[in-house]
Amino acid sequence: SGVARISVFVSPCPLFFSVFSVISLLINPSSPFRPASNFRNTPPDPESPVTAAAAVFDVPQLAATQAVADEARLGLTSTPKSLPPWLFYDAPGSRLFEQITTLPEYYLTRTERDLFSAHAAEIFSELQTVPSSPAPVILSEGAQAPKSKDLRLSSEHHLTIAELGAGTASKTGILLRALTRLQPHVLYQPIDISPTALDQARAQIERTIPGITVRPQVANYITETVRIERPSHARILALYIGSSIGNFSPAEARQILTRLRSELAPGDALLLGTDLAPTPADDPAANGPAPSAAKSVAALLAAYNDAQGVTAAFNRNILARLNRDLGADFRPRQFDHSALWNPVHSRIEIYLRSRAPQQVTIPANSAGGRLSLHFAEGETIHTENSYKFTPAAIAALLADSAFTPTRTFTDANNLFAVTLATAI
Repeated sequence: SGVARISVFVSPCPLFFSVFSVISLLINPSSPFRPASNFRNTPPDPESPVTAAAAVFDVPQLAATQAVADEARLGLTSTPKSLPPWLFYDAPGSRLFEQITTLPEYYLTRTERDLFSAHAAEIFSELQTVPSSPAPVILSEGAQAPKSKDLRLSSEHHLTIAELGAGTASKTGILLRALTRLQPHVLYQPIDISPTALDQARAQIERTIPGITVRPQVANYITETVRIERPSHARILALYIGSSIGNFSPAEARQILTRLRSELAPGDALLLGTDLAPTPADDPAANGPAPSAAKSVAALLAAYNDAQGVTAAFNRNILARLNRDLGADFRPRQFDHSALWNPVHSRIEIYLRSRAPQQVTIPANSAGGRLSLHFAEGETIHTENSYKFTPAAIAALLADSAFTPTRTFTDANNLFAVTLATAI
């Protein structure tokens, strides 16, 4: 959720370790999940020879290469040039992203985890009154919510949790533990494109959290309408966390939430994680000087351009992947990593910028003949957008998707928001 940066978002597993994952990518090769696996202290060299462990497409080589070849040809022959963000996530890229989530600059993962730890009880208490909840309330870190006299969920309020882009569900365990304190048995339905990630999530949760039944579903929720099981007399709480929603354009985000809403009934709920937009001190919409806790553009940019250069290596790895998968002759270090804040569209834009005039060749493949690509000095390849949200934008997105917000939890520094919303 995260995205999502599927998100993702959490420490989900690589999306490309199985034939099922490749088939899903062929259905929708633009899926921009951000998975992670197999933490490594030293970032892999994007220009080093690929190892057997990293050659994740060896078994379904033809199918995988077709998807990569099609997207590379489409994006690199366009003006301006671009590549889809799902290409980040081969094995080296997944390891790099897991490392990103531990960096001091990358606040998203730890901030959302802290919000779950601080407010899980309030989230489930609020769900007891969701059908008749009052006007939306925003709680900052440390704020006290009204206490319920009886936090046990009655039978008519029993919940089942379904999660889009669940990955290995590491942060979700915080919520599941809190819910098992309120009802003895919980059905958890993680939905992800990666069977490997779901297997790990199921094993970990059922081993460590008594009372949880895990029924995973392998599906591409971006292009497919997922089916959510509803036990008798139960309500559904859908999770879409990690700011994964930010990996999509506003129109795409509405489509995803609208498709999810079609599987819910009035009174069911959504818990949505969103990375908040910065508020410049001179922004007239801020109604005066920004508060001291306002999020700065500098802090946001640092999350996408860390001092250690891990994000830069992650971005350049997309070129190394084309070398590995397609036999291209990119020199990744001849491209600089660039992260820009676009205030008009409220998004971070990620590019690779050519350091000098250069020629790159991609041999003939299943997508077409030999490609000879010229890059001028300073020419870019657009690799990712990550949208950031104001409270008004969150409310509008939910309203357009037939949800109404009931409570929003934010951290003390206004970095991240977790919004509980009701299906209407």
